[in-house]
Amino acid sequence: MKLVVAVVQGKDAEALLDALRANGYRATQINSSGGFLRENNVTVMTGVNDAQVPEVFRLIRDNCYTRTQYVNPLLPIMEPGEFYMPSPVEVQVGGATVFVLPVVRYERILAPAAGGVGAAE
Repeated sequence: MKLVVAVVQGKDAEALLDALRANGYRATQINSSGGFLRENNVTVMTGVNDAQVPEVFRLIRDNCYTRTQYVNPLLPIMEPGEFYMPSPVEVQVGGATVFVLPVVRYERILAPAAGGVGAAE
């Protein structure tokens, strides 16, 4: 069993989660931000059998796109009286960063119904 952890752009997260669900995968979404542009990201985690990893990668590739974005660079340190007009810089954003981790143990704990006894898968 493997844990697939994909950090994707926020714009792609819903399509990816829908595709995973449509193909029978359970996934957990964690909203995050970071990287060079401090953009909104989503970290998607799903546990799959080893043989399913290529299909999950296909779903990620099919739903997470690279985009071109223009950003203003950071202002340089300048002397008083100097004037600097930054030009936007073209950068590539999006796609996905994916980690595949081995799972030593997996247990799904179900909460008990009122007055009942819980079950574990």
